[in-house]
Amino acid sequence: MRRDIFQAIADPTRRAIIALIAMQAMTPNAIAEHFDTTRQAISKHLRVLTECELLKQEQHGREIYYQLEIDKMKEIDKWLEQFRKIWESRFLQLDQLLLTIKKKN
Repeated sequence: MRRDIFQAIADPTRRAIIALIAMQAMTPNAIAEHFDTTRQAISKHLRVLTECELLKQEQHGREIYYQLEIDKMKEIDKWLEQFRKIWESRFLQLDQLLLTIKKKN
């Protein structure tokens, strides 16, 4: 089943997992140590993130390591860029309005 990427990253635990794995590849047990939840709950979050292709698994001996899928993160950033431009434009307009008001006073 293909999951929606934005629905996946809407969960704060999954965002925290992404931030954690961004630093280095980790095993599920190592990831679970950073959270006050069950190992099974972390496994579910990892499965969702993997199904969205935000994480990939790599086997090293008996251990499975999860690492961030950078290209998928770039897709998210590219989609968000259109909104970033709108926000920056509106903040610039607000700055100009505040400057005009300040000059009048």
